[in-house]
Amino acid sequence: PVQSCVSVQVLLRGRDGAPLCPGALGWCPQQDPLWPHLTVLQHLEAFAAIRGMRDEDAALAISCLGRALDLLKHFKTPARSLSAGEARKLSFALSILGEPAVMLWDEPSVSVDPKGQRCMRRMMQVSMRSKERAAILCTQSLEEAAAMCDRVAILLAGRLRYIGSPEDLKSKFGTSYHLELKMTDVGQSDALHSEILNLFPQAARQERTSSLLTYKIPVADALPLSRSFSRLEAAKRNFKLEEYSLSLNTLQQVFVDLTRDAEEHDLEVASNGAVEQRPLHP
Repeated sequence: PVQSCVSVQVLLRGRDGAPLCPGALGWCPQQDPLWPHLTVLQHLEAFAAIRGMRDEDAALAISCLGRALDLLKHFKTPARSLSAGEARKLSFALSILGEPAVMLWDEPSVSVDPKGQRCMRRMMQVSMRSKERAAILCTQSLEEAAAMCDRVAILLAGRLRYIGSPEDLKSKFGTSYHLELKMTDVGQSDALHSEILNLFPQAARQERTSSLLTYKIPVADALPLSRSFSRLEAAKRNFKLEEYSLSLNTLQQVFVDLTRDAEEHDLEVASNGAVEQRPLHP
C-alpha cells in the first residue's frame, strides 16, 4: 500500500503564526497522542491544566466526559493497557476538553465499537452547538459525514475536488436512482438482466455478485415511480426475487459514483463541466 502525506495549513481567525491561547485548538490525530504510563484520568487532568481550566470546572468536565464516553471505568487504567477503541475515545475526549474554538478530528471513530461511535457523534453535536466553534472531520464513513457535517469535501487521488453541503452534492450528482435486486435463483441472472434493460433502457449495471444485481437508473427512466414499482413487483413474481430496493442515491453512493467516474475517465471529463472548483477560503 502507498501512504500519502498531506500538508495542511490552518488559519485561526484569519491569522497565521499569531500566538494562541492554550485552549484554542483541539486535535485528535490518527496516531493517539497518549503517554503510555499515565492513566486515563491523569491524561484528562494534564490537558485540563494545560488549557488553563479552573480545578472545579476541570473536575466537572472530566466527570461529564467520562460518563458520556463510558470512560469512567478506565480512569485508573494506564494508556498502554487500553484497547484501540478506548484509546481513540480518550484521544477524542482530550480534543474537546475545555471547549476549544477549533477542533481537528482525523478519523476519530476508527476502532471504536458502534455504541462508542454513537456516543462520540453525540459529543460532536454537543461540541458544535456554539456558533463560535468550528471543526474539521476527516472520515472514511460517509454515514458519519452525512450525519455530522454542514459541508462535505471529497478527496480524489489526493486532491480536493468537490465541496458543498450534503444536500448540494446529492442534488448535483445524485441525479439517478439506485436499484438492487436480490435473487433466489442465481441461474436466472442473465434473463433478469435482460428484463431490467427492457424495463429501464438506460439502466447501467454497477455490480454483480452471485445473488445480487445493482443498477444505476436515470431519473427519466424511473419516473413515474408508480409505474416503476409496478414493473418491479411483476419482475419479483416472475423471477422469484427475494427482495429489491429502488432509492435515490445516498451520499455514499454519490461518492462511489464519483470515484468510479474519476478512475474510468478523467477528473475533468467525469465532472462534465458541472462542478465548480473553488478554494476553501472566502
